[in-house]
Parts: sequence; C-alpha cells; structure tokens
Amino acid sequence: MALTRRSFLTTAAVPVAAQRRAGDGRPNIVLILADDLGAWMLGCYGNKEIRTPHIDVLAGTGVRFLNHYVCTPICSPSRATLFTGRVPRQHGIHDFLTAKPIEHPPQGQAEPPASFRDEIMLSDLLAAAGYDCGYVGKWHMGDDAKPQHGYHFWHTLLGGSSPYQNPRLSRNGEIVQEHGYLAEILTQRAVEFLENRRKEAPFFLVVSHFNPHVPYEGHPQKYYDMYADVRFETIGWQPPAKNALREKEYLDDIVGNIRKCAAAVTALDDQVGALMNALQRMGLRENTLVIFTADNGFLLGRHGLWSKGHASDPINMYEEVVKTPMIWSWWGKIPAQATRPELVSAYDFLPSVCEAVGIAPPADRNLCGRSYLALATNRPLPKNQPWRNLVFGHFRNTEMVRDARFKLVLRNEGEGPNELYDLRGDPQERVNQYANDGFLTVRERLAQELAAWRRRYS
Repeated sequence: MALTRRSFLTTAAVPVAAQRRAGDGRPNIVLILADDLGAWMLGCYGNKEIRTPHIDVLAGTGVRFLNHYVCTPICSPSRATLFTGRVPRQHGIHDFLTAKPIEHPPQGQAEPPASFRDEIMLSDLLAAAGYDCGYVGKWHMGDDAKPQHGYHFWHTLLGGSSPYQNPRLSRNGEIVQEHGYLAEILTQRAVEFLENRRKEAPFFLVVSHFNPHVPYEGHPQKYYDMYADVRFETIGWQPPAKNALREKEYLDDIVGNIRKCAAAVTALDDQVGALMNALQRMGLRENTLVIFTADNGFLLGRHGLWSKGHASDPINMYEEVVKTPMIWSWWGKIPAQATRPELVSAYDFLPSVCEAVGIAPPADRNLCGRSYLALATNRPLPKNQPWRNLVFGHFRNTEMVRDARFKLVLRNEGEGPNELYDLRGDPQERVNQYANDGFLTVRERLAQELAAWRRRYS
C-alpha cells in the first residue's frame, strides 16, 4: 500500500471527527506487541525504506512517543517489565528464557523464578476490574501453554523449528497444530476473541506478534518481492564489528538479510491494518484505546552488529536496541497527529494504563514508573510534579541511565568498558566520552542517579 500525503490525511480525518462523538465509558484496550522492532525501523519514526503504512496511519490517529525506552533489550525480561511495571531485579527474569542457556558470555535463562508466578500483571488488575482479557501470540514469560494472569482467552505460540508456517499454539491449554502463516493466524484468533467476548464488559486484548524476529524464512513471497531491489542505503549499516556475537552470521549478507527483515516488518504492518479494519467493522474502534509497541529494538547492521542487547560481547545498550515505538490511539481522548518528546519507559506502561481505565496500580509492588497519560492526552501535569527526563536500563551485568542529552552505561567491574555518550553531538554513539575529564561532572551525576535507582528498586 502506497501512503501518500492525501491518503494519510483522508484516513486520519476519520478519528479527528470521531473525537467529538466518543463516549465517557471505560475504554477497551488493544495492545499490539511486536518482537525485535526498533522505533527507527518504522516509517512514522523516520525510516525511508521499510514500508509500514498501516502503523504510520495508526500513529497519525494518536500520539507517538519519540523517546520510549525498554528497561532490558531482550524479550522475556522486557515483557515482564511491561506487564508488571517492575524491573528485572524485582520480577526475577534477567534474560530470554531458553532450555539451554549459554553462560559465557551470559545468554539466556532456563526459567523464571518461582516467585514470578506471584507477580501482579496488568491483566490481573483489569480482570479484577471486570475486563474480559485475551492474549494471542508470543508469551515467553514461563508456562507458555498455561492460561494465566486473568486471561480467559489464551492462544499462545509454542516452540518450533519454523514458527512462521503451521505453528504450534496453546489453545486455552490444549496444544494444537495450526495451518497457515503465523501473523495471519494471530489476527484470526484476535478477531475470534472480539467476536466471542462478553459483550457487557470492556475488554483487554494483547496481540503479541513474532514478526520480525529471526528466522526470516516463512513469510509470504509477496513481501520478499517488495524488497528484491532495495539497496537500503539509508539504513546506516556498517561492516561486521570484531565483538559481534549473537546472530552475527546475518552479517555475512547484510543487505540481503535486511531485505528479509523488512519483508517481515511489512507483513506485520498488514496485520495491524487488518486488525484495525476488524475493530472498525465491529463498531468497536471509537471506544478502544489501541497501543502499538515492541519488546526491544534491533540493530540490523548498525554498529556492525545484527541482533539486540546480546548482539555484542559485552552487552550493548545502543539506542537502536533500547528505543522502541510507543503509539497510543484513543479517539476523542488523545489528539491526532501528536508527538511527545519526553523520555518514557516500559516500566511506566502499567501505571499509565491503570490511570486510563480508572484503577489504582498495586500499592505494595514498589513500582518505579509513573503514568504518562497526561502527556498522551496533552493535559497539564500536576502542579509541582514536572516530568523527569530520566530513564534506566538493566540487563544482567550492564546498567544504563539516560537523560535528555547524555547516556551512561556501566558494567560490572572487569566485564567490559564503561561508556558515556553525548547524544546531542553524537547521536550515533560513536565516541565514548567516559574517560574524558571534560565530562567528569556529567559522569558522576548520572552514576549517582543510577546507584540511587539500583538501591531503591532491588
């Protein structure tokens, strides 16, 4: 689908008019969660070569956060933080879950701690408040086949050698072999939930796609054909780095593999469009808060690396892997074609949704996040409570703190160099200023912020 300025404005004009008609009831919520999708990979965030017209239109119907960060640039802990509002030291998932973790350098975690089952997730809160909750797609936080945390509709992806074609799913606890293309199947299951939900209740639906995660085989051929001749000259990839680690084999054919990843992204984009059409067809769009985000970003050859936080040894916290899209579209509540420059985090998500539906976050969980609903709806913040442009990250032996200009990355002693970047003058993080005495005050200030965050949220 070619997205012209005229077609964008025509599409975006629909929700602008609907803003005057929306009701005051509790909103339905649809969360679309992508896997391994950096903000920089989308057209609405400036990408000129990967086609995402449906996501771009969705962004135009609401607010796009320009600086949204995950706490951990790997899937399982990042998802755990998104849904609990707690950080890895609290919820206990520090890496992606795998039956065969590799420890040197650390890659993977066998299973979540037993205490993770007692975590309070957003779905627990919403179910207790009367929401009908459904989950479709990748879970990857333990007990993947088992319905849990308030979800009565449960269609989750299970392990397999070729997940994109004929995937294995848990259908409310029953293992089934599906036939067809995974992304389309997930949309079908999402529509099934919408058709069979409790009509008297608001709903919370998570559609957790595997796209554009590796492997890149198994997508419909038409998407590969779209990129057969694209050279990706604006991507900014570099020759393989000496410290490349996870998925470094994709660096053997960088452009060829970017083409495949781009195909997976556009295939995802089409399913976003299909789901939005279904909501519109069912008359559900006006009172539904639609949120689009991803569990972590991705490098695609930038910095000479392919994957995410594990792309290098030592672990990296580059902007490409920690900055993800965060789009909120809620007709009548959130202004259309809006952007927000503030730094917000995945750990802010739970309190933000809680405020949107009028319920309190759990009081005994020591949450470090804050609701950004006022930012999304363009309302003034409470008096004497300005937004603090400071976000934190934690991935095993590596921590990050970033303010509006600088980023500090600290690692355990002896486990790799520390880093400091002046992102205003060096947005591509090419020059490490950690040893530069001219940045000593900045380095010490951010280190103190990080130490205080570590002490308070452990």
